[in-house]
Amino acid sequence: MVQGAETATKRRAKGKEPAVPREALLKAYRDMLLIRRFEEKAGQLYGMGLIGGFCHLYIGQEAVVVGMQMCLQPGDQVITSYRDHGHMLATGMEARGVMAELTGRIGGYSKGKGGSMHMFSREKGFYGGHGIVGAQVSIGTGLGFANWYREDGAVALTYFGEGASNQGQVFESFNLAALMKLPVIFIIENNKYGMGTSVERASASKDLSKNGAAWGIPGEQVNGMDVLAVREAGERAVAHCRAGNGPYLLEMKTYRYRGHSMSDPAKYRTREEVQKMREQSDCIETARKLLTEQYGVTEADQKVIDDEVKAIVQDAADFAQESPEPPESELWTDILIEGKR
Repeated sequence: MVQGAETATKRRAKGKEPAVPREALLKAYRDMLLIRRFEEKAGQLYGMGLIGGFCHLYIGQEAVVVGMQMCLQPGDQVITSYRDHGHMLATGMEARGVMAELTGRIGGYSKGKGGSMHMFSREKGFYGGHGIVGAQVSIGTGLGFANWYREDGAVALTYFGEGASNQGQVFESFNLAALMKLPVIFIIENNKYGMGTSVERASASKDLSKNGAAWGIPGEQVNGMDVLAVREAGERAVAHCRAGNGPYLLEMKTYRYRGHSMSDPAKYRTREEVQKMREQSDCIETARKLLTEQYGVTEADQKVIDDEVKAIVQDAADFAQESPEPPESELWTDILIEGKR
């Protein structure tokens, strides 16, 4: 656990600093639970052969994106990698549209043509999951440039994994963002493993939050398994960017419970390691306990939320399976945009 985040959690538990409003934590709990149940259902549909291609689940990492969304305002943007379903749901995209896209149906956000890794919602400020490792960091920097150019006060959140953190385009993006003081928050979701290699074996940098130090980008490590610790760090980062001080780097220390993708048996780690993380650090259980002990939310109240989430996910699965596949004519749409002479 990250020391700064651990201290913040202890201070909250002792009542020495104001906690978030009850409704805010309830919403965060619901959003994390929705992502968890959605991803579990997606895994089931993949096993049934209803989802093809690649499918990377976000189970275990829910606190990162939910905590960061608590800090944003309309107009801010989010862009991420191929592990993207959680980010879509956290930004407010409908579970129906996301699940339909996963199953390649016309009711999906990209009309069934993008699949798991490539769907977008400009309305919700979600600029896509991206299949090329690290490519979204350059695009996210471009979003920050647009905000800087327009002087609209918006902030771009650019997510990538620790496996992408040493890609060349990432450091090029750091340089440009720092040089022009662009309002970009670079968020490394360090879940400890790339496709099958631990970060200890893959990175000479042992503190990824310092990876932007050469360009003067401030950074910090955050307990990414604690939604309130994420929110605290996110507020600092957002305030820094909105004040015109340039980019900020957050290393979220998190963990994925499933393999890199649905085709990964994850034999590079032990079951005991995964179980220990589930038992000691699970973000949903941590929030559930906090709601019970400090906010007086009863088991009955929580069950209402649980039942609501299950109904949403089941409805999304039903909609996805009932929605037709896109017609052949869709092969020729969304390819070109007509320009004005």
